Amino acid sequence: MYQLIVFLPLIGFLIAGLFGRMIGAKASEYITSGLLIVAAILSWIGFISIGYGDTAVVKEPVMRWMTSGALDVEWTIRVDTLTAVMLVVVNTVSALVHVYSIGYMHHDPHRPRFFAYLSLFTFAMLTLVTSDNLLQMFFGWEGVGLASYLLIGFWYQKPSANAAAMKAFIVNRVGDFGFILGIFGIFVLFNSTDYDAIFANAQGFAAGEPQVVLSFLGYQLTQDTALTVTCLLLFMGAMGKSAQFLLHTWLPDAMEGPTPVSALIHAATMVTAGVFMVARLSPVFELSHTALTVVTFFGATTAFFAATVGLVQNDIKRVIAYSTCSQLGYMFVALGVGAYSIAIFHLFTHAFFKALLFLGAGSVIHAVSNEQDMRKMGGLAKHIPLTYWMMVIGTLALTGFPLTAGFFSKDGVIEAAYVGHNAFAQYGFWLTVVAAGLTSFYSWRLAFMTFHGKPRASVDVMKHVHESPLVMTVPLMILAVGAVFAGLVFAGVFMGDGYEGFWKGALFTSEENHILHDIHEVPLWVKASPFVMMVGGFAVAWLFYIRSPEIPRRLAERHDGLYRFLLNKWYFDELYDVIFVRPAMWLGRQLWKKGDEATIDRLGPDGIAARVQDVSSWAVRLQTGYLYHYAFAMLIGVAALITWSMFSVGGAH
Repeated sequence: MYQLIVFLPLIGFLIAGLFGRMIGAKASEYITSGLLIVAAILSWIGFISIGYGDTAVVKEPVMRWMTSGALDVEWTIRVDTLTAVMLVVVNTVSALVHVYSIGYMHHDPHRPRFFAYLSLFTFAMLTLVTSDNLLQMFFGWEGVGLASYLLIGFWYQKPSANAAAMKAFIVNRVGDFGFILGIFGIFVLFNSTDYDAIFANAQGFAAGEPQVVLSFLGYQLTQDTALTVTCLLLFMGAMGKSAQFLLHTWLPDAMEGPTPVSALIHAATMVTAGVFMVARLSPVFELSHTALTVVTFFGATTAFFAATVGLVQNDIKRVIAYSTCSQLGYMFVALGVGAYSIAIFHLFTHAFFKALLFLGAGSVIHAVSNEQDMRKMGGLAKHIPLTYWMMVIGTLALTGFPLTAGFFSKDGVIEAAYVGHNAFAQYGFWLTVVAAGLTSFYSWRLAFMTFHGKPRASVDVMKHVHESPLVMTVPLMILAVGAVFAGLVFAGVFMGDGYEGFWKGALFTSEENHILHDIHEVPLWVKASPFVMMVGGFAVAWLFYIRSPEIPRRLAERHDGLYRFLLNKWYFDELYDVIFVRPAMWLGRQLWKKGDEATIDRLGPDGIAARVQDVSSWAVRLQTGYLYHYAFAMLIGVAALITWSMFSVGGAH
């Protein structure tokens, strides 16, 4: 069954990609979407059988992949509870995005290519989450990067889409460089890339005495230090893929892709790969408190940073994109304090309400003739009521309204940060609490600017505003069910009494890690703080955009420096342009002009070819085709030969 789950999207990709023109756009849509729906149903069956059954791990060998010395890698599909959760998330969201795209991409002439890319992306992500070793994970990791490049740059006629695709690809390569070095470190430390071997060796590693693993110039690198460095390198890969602070710049620009791509990449799949990787390697990260402290710091900083930038964005998709970035920060805070299941719980619930928000935004964009600027919307609630209420549900879940999905998981992250014991746990707690208030403000700002107030779109646009077809609204309603009930139904197994029977050791926590117990004993004010911040954010957004809409403009004018600082995303793009892009371009020009043209071209193969050509041109001139030229040359040659012979004979006597 699990091989079917993984390879059905690959079959859809091959059919739509190779035969899309032959079978037509509609057939490509229906085949790829149908296969994903089957995969999603099978994923839920697997989730119930693994999570609520007696089996802890299922392995289905596919093939022997590579053997080289001590490195022996098999391609095996591994399914435990962690994988089962990810299968549900990936395939459910992907199937709904496929169906939604049938309506959203209806007028695009390249639909077979689009659906092929969607299925390829899903296959790569499934390969990642079902991996049984780090090399198999890296294959899926890079496959996701390739497919995201193709999807973000799908409308390749737009220069901005091409630039965004390149940016995503290059920034992720920075993180991936750290990830591959981390895999090398794991192999050196544990002599394997197989999860079972790593986890078994990690337990012995924790109990044994520190040993020297490397000696260089008198400096001795111990196992503990090497493990910390390895974990930080692995986290560097997670930072790139999950758009954490410093490697976050690609995520908002990825909005240049079609809206269904935004929902697929930013809700449940690519950006959560880093969270999954750290959770999968929890037995290793648990051995390095330093690495977990770094994870906490970057997660909290990302949550706060992205929330501040989201306050002033005007593109409806960019607001939701920065929300994704901020929520990913929450997940890493939970990972950093050792609450791995709570991080996966927030990943799980976030997939539903964030996909709902993205697809709802796509429905809005579809209704207003592809307009994305919220300043040109307003008053849409009565024209597209179903989309409006779906967006309200998504907003309530994102902001943590009681009993919605976000209420359980986001509050769990904040409470875990409060009881965490590493150096940045309290830093994580306070920044996530502040970010909760900012999240509420910018989420309701989006809702009020888009759906309430007077219409700011042109009369022609307002005449054509209409509700999206059922093929687009039914996925919204399904996601809304998850956004409301996912937390209520599954909170117990993720962080309550049903934890042990559900996870069955898929996530590792050391004996000193009591965080799942401690979160139930936090003070009442800690439990109430996310709710208070949510209400405060809503109240301020209502005041600014419903009661007194002139206030935001006056504040922006009064605090112009701060407003521009946030509007320009803390100037990270400009900073990176000065530090990295321009020097790299200058160095490239210098190497090309002086290194390639001046040196290689003149002295290398091109230079030799030029000299041969010069000699050949002189030789060509001697071949005139006139008989008397050849007779004269022969006469000169004979005279020279006779003269040389005479002098040679005379010299001999």
